[in-house]
Amino acid sequence: MNTLTLLLIALILDAILGEPDWLWGRVPHPATLMGRAVEWLDEHLNHGDYRRFTGGLTITALILGALILGLIIKALPYAGILEALLAAILLAQRSLADHVSQVATALRSSLPEGRRAVSMIVGRDPEELDESAVARGAIESAAENFSDGVIAPAFWFLIFGLPGILIYKVINTADSMIGHRSERYQDFGWAAARIDDLVNWIPARLSGGLICLAYWSKTGWDSMLVDAKHHRSPNAGWPEAAMASVLDIAVSGPRSYNGTMTELMWVNEAGRTHLTPEDIDAAVRVLWRSWFVGVGVLAVLWLVF
Repeated sequence: MNTLTLLLIALILDAILGEPDWLWGRVPHPATLMGRAVEWLDEHLNHGDYRRFTGGLTITALILGALILGLIIKALPYAGILEALLAAILLAQRSLADHVSQVATALRSSLPEGRRAVSMIVGRDPEELDESAVARGAIESAAENFSDGVIAPAFWFLIFGLPGILIYKVINTADSMIGHRSERYQDFGWAAARIDDLVNWIPARLSGGLICLAYWSKTGWDSMLVDAKHHRSPNAGWPEAAMASVLDIAVSGPRSYNGTMTELMWVNEAGRTHLTPEDIDAAVRVLWRSWFVGVGVLAVLWLVF
């Protein structure tokens, strides 16, 4: 089977099965194993006077390890079936939609419950969030992770097969763990953060474009082109701006991290700022509608080629 066929199978399997607790409660998820590798390298290499250099060695070792593992698996008998299954495991459409929906459910129960739920998917201080801020955090996470968790891994699988998606996921995992501008990771995580920006450059823009295409929204496209640059991230602004436009809401804006208020620019500033659980539900519908359109585009390519 060719890579496009395998990708379509993986996308459908992920959408149906997600990440079943009965399985990942018994065996470690591949992303968990990647995280353990990052932790080990962090513990053993993140010290001394040459942390930018050792951080570069860290991300290089992770990439080479993912490449070798991918090539070994591709050489196995019936590798196509295994590739599709692994790709489905490394995609996150179903789990993303479920986690975001859980924030809406929790927020309907109470504000403290909503804060606890959103703290599982965003890094800002949850105790200072009101209802709108909880909803905004969930929606921003939905948009950003649609790119990072669905479109980017699918893109790199389509381009380079199993080695491509494994390399992307280990880069993205490393960035989430060590790619911070903190004293410990300012130098050590520099290479991981820069490479993550690079591998997400095209997928982030594809994600925003796909959201606009799903709603046939020229206004959303125009707004995304203008507002994406207002975001603090070179990539996350694209899907977030597209999501904000089709929902007619404002995202980003001021928020607190580790007790420090950060004055960030609004994305789609003219949109509504008072948000509710119903807006989170609407964002989940955007995720699925965009997913269906994306799968439809791939299916057309499959029929043509």
